[in-house]
Amino acid sequence: MFSVGDMAVYPAHGVGVIEAEEKKVIGGKEKIFYVMRILDNDMTVLIPKDNIDRIGLRNIISKEETSKVYSILQERDVSLNNQTWNRRYREYMEKIKSGSIFELAQVLRDLYLISNDKQLSFGERRMLETAKSLLIKELSLAEGKTEAEIEDKINGLLSDNGG
Repeated sequence: MFSVGDMAVYPAHGVGVIEAEEKKVIGGKEKIFYVMRILDNDMTVLIPKDNIDRIGLRNIISKEETSKVYSILQERDVSLNNQTWNRRYREYMEKIKSGSIFELAQVLRDLYLISNDKQLSFGERRMLETAKSLLIKELSLAEGKTEAEIEDKINGLLSDNGG
């Protein structure tokens, strides 16, 4: 469970702050909702407290877990399936929506590697930027570093040829 003031990750939207709990009557039943403000765009979302597991709301990863994210970004021995871009797009969207930072890192890495061989579609470029932005925000909070520092580190890992 979360408390007011906690930061959490909302799948596909990013890091937010739990600003309040609200009671609402829906279908004749009283439900409690977390009121969460997404940091990147100030969007407010209501999340049913009894549904947080299904939705995938989770804590920000620990500083120790960040090394696994960086390892994923450095991996080069991955099989990039040669499926059509829209099938790949759907697969990557599922990974982004999963809420897993590790799957998010895989999406960023794979799209970056594909972009070295051929031009990404508009949707894939947007997806790459979304994945990168979501990663940067969470990693900067997990490590207590600026977003610019994290972006530089990610760019360095991606452009490194596996060394």
